[in-house]
Amino acid sequence: MSDKKKKKLTPTQLEYQEFAQAREPKRPIVLNCIKAFFVGGLICDIGQGIQMFFVTYFHFSQESAGNPTVAVLVILTVLLTGFGVFDHIAQWAGAGTIIPVTGFANTMASAAIDHRSEGYVLGVGGNMFKLSGPVIVYGVFSAFVVSIVIIIFRALGVM
Repeated sequence: MSDKKKKKLTPTQLEYQEFAQAREPKRPIVLNCIKAFFVGGLICDIGQGIQMFFVTYFHFSQESAGNPTVAVLVILTVLLTGFGVFDHIAQWAGAGTIIPVTGFANTMASAAIDHRSEGYVLGVGGNMFKLSGPVIVYGVFSAFVVSIVIIIFRALGVM
């Protein structure tokens, strides 16, 4: 807490704050980082395995195998979210599950599940994009900006 906020607190409030901080459980930061690293890596390994499956058995190129790989990861994440498994994984692994594809699919599915009692249009459809809408908007906008930069660099002969 900043010193400015501490000066405005009464002595009783300061005493309680110190009391509460002393009893707050310490978080195992290093262990949490290790778990997030390995689970995030495992998700990426699963994605790589799915991509290699498409390359090997369906004769996709490396580039064209990316789209069905993302689709399979989204479907798996939505299914795991629907069955309540992904939440347990995320609770244990923390930030390791926020790989963009799986995190985005989990966000959409969770919002849809939470608001399904309000109906399909206003509940599921309306609330599903409250959390993921900004991701879509900023993703499209950033792709636009990067495209403009690439066009400028190519026009200047840099690329």
